[in-house]
Amino acid sequence: MEQEARETACNAANAICDVFRYLGDVSYAILPRDLAHDLGDLNKSFWNGVRTAVDKEIEWIDERVAGGDKLREEWQSRCQPEEPAGAGEPVS
Repeated sequence: MEQEARETACNAANAICDVFRYLGDVSYAILPRDLAHDLGDLNKSFWNGVRTAVDKEIEWIDERVAGGDKLREEWQSRCQPEEPAGAGEPVS
């Protein structure tokens, strides 16, 4: 019974994906060939630019996190009290 429900859900999801794929194909098929290819290239160029911007943002975040770690370590080293030489061992 459970397997049947999963298969039904997968079939429904595949059918919906097929509909969107067909609509996407139709949206390019109604255009003249050269225009469809130019529009596809423009669309890919746009998304490539978005990807580049996202990659730069991720790189910036990584650099800020690393900088924060370094600054935190500096603050922690400044806040630790300095022990005088030989003060760490008990006197017997």
